[in-house]
Amino acid sequence: MAADDPRQRAWARFVTAQALLIERIEEALAAADLPALAWYDVLWALERAENGQLRMHDLARRTVVSRSNITRLTDRLEKAGLVERVACAEDGRGTLCALTGKGRALRAKMWPVYRAQIDELFGAHLSAKEAQLLCAALDRIIAAARARVQT
Repeated sequence: MAADDPRQRAWARFVTAQALLIERIEEALAAADLPALAWYDVLWALERAENGQLRMHDLARRTVVSRSNITRLTDRLEKAGLVERVACAEDGRGTLCALTGKGRALRAKMWPVYRAQIDELFGAHLSAKEAQLLCAALDRIIAAARARVQT
């Protein structure tokens, strides 16, 4: 693609917007004396999972935390009492990461701060139609990237 290709410009804007928005969200969480967004991401993935627990590789796949960082992050979450590791009943060798009540409570406490930032920094600048179009485009991109990894 040529340097003046609108898709190249869109990519550059996307990367810049994502970095700026995450930075602002992290600042808001810190100002509210709350942990980093990655903590929210892991807690939310577990809360949505069946029985509030996932294998580590599934947890990494459902979050924006890299596989190499998920173990260190869950170690910190476990030390804080927000998650616990439990033996997998299916095979006895695997380990599941399970959400605790304390983890569920912290995720719920973080959500109003996070949601306010999403609304202010992102949602306020899109019409409902623009948001639908953006979701459709991003869904195609995500699906293509996931399919590529699986092949």
